[in-house]
Amino acid sequence: MEILQYLGHLDDHLMVLSQQYGYVAYVILFLIIFSETGLVVAPFLPGDSLLFVAGAVAALDVSQHAVFNLPMLMVTLSAAAFLGNQLNFQIGRWLGPKVFHWERSRLFNPRHLTEAHAFYERHGGKTIVISRFLPIIRTYAPFVAGVGDMSHSRFMAFNALGAVLWVSSLLLAGYFFGNVPYIKGNLGAMIGAIVGVTLLPLVWAGLRARFRKKS
Repeated sequence: MEILQYLGHLDDHLMVLSQQYGYVAYVILFLIIFSETGLVVAPFLPGDSLLFVAGAVAALDVSQHAVFNLPMLMVTLSAAAFLGNQLNFQIGRWLGPKVFHWERSRLFNPRHLTEAHAFYERHGGKTIVISRFLPIIRTYAPFVAGVGDMSHSRFMAFNALGAVLWVSSLLLAGYFFGNVPYIKGNLGAMIGAIVGVTLLPLVWAGLRARFRKKS
């Protein structure tokens, strides 16, 4: 409940953050996005909601938020998202061969590495881009891509594309719509709606897979 209340007033927290810490606020936002995308243990951190509200705060009069600037937010947070995924990918790439080497294990069988590699070589590009818009999934997709030893250059290209699309779209949505009175007055519900909409492709894919299996 406390987390929902915090997210519901995230705009107030970001304004206070900007007013009290000035340009250090960019570093704080960078670290949050970097950790949410780069550390497997941190998918609970705000991602979509933080970007949306940061865009909304940037649209306010400068006297209310001190330093937030839309182009600078785009550059800073796109870099955070890109570098976070790169770290996650490298951790997976380093950890995979060390963990998946027990042939008799159901969970750590090296066959899983081969299967993951085949999947990411075939569908890795779109998986990395689409997963950006799926909470929790975006934290694990680059890690699994690393475990599956996806081509590094290919991963970097789609990682950059996904980072820019994700960060820019949510910042712009917040910038243009985040201060609409109805949306501002129901920020908690809107953040929940954003999360719900971003999860729809995952739910749809799961339902299609289940129907195909039954048929």
